[in-house]
Amino acid sequence: MTTQALTLETHDETVKDGIVLIDFWADWCGPCKQFAPVFEQASETHGDITFTKVDTEDQQQLAARYGITSIPTLVAYRDGIPVFGQPGALPAPALEQLIEQVRALDMDQVKQQYAQALEAERAKQQAQAAPQARGVRAGTDPAAF
Repeated sequence: MTTQALTLETHDETVKDGIVLIDFWADWCGPCKQFAPVFEQASETHGDITFTKVDTEDQQQLAARYGITSIPTLVAYRDGIPVFGQPGALPAPALEQLIEQVRALDMDQVKQQYAQALEAERAKQQAQAAPQARGVRAGTDPAAF
């Protein structure tokens, strides 16, 4: 299997099932060009994994959604859950090790931890919004209303 382009429009459908690796890159990026053949070779070796590439120049909204500030950045999903994200070009052995680690994940445990993390984030956002909703200023900064 070869790599495929990932866009904002195809993202959610692409990452929802199985293992998906996303390579954020740009044409002007030297380390991206070094990592590209490593990523391509892995895509040919692991036909059961979806290998995708995001051109950060063309897909700026998608790169912003991930908060990409350094490229290349590699992100891994399994069954719709992001399980890895790291900037920097990986050598082939490190990419192979990552793939094996993603395959070996106990997804029942990962899903439970992910649900807990989402709930904690929702609670945090609600707690931050509550004082402002009641007209109470957050903090002591006079400009913070």
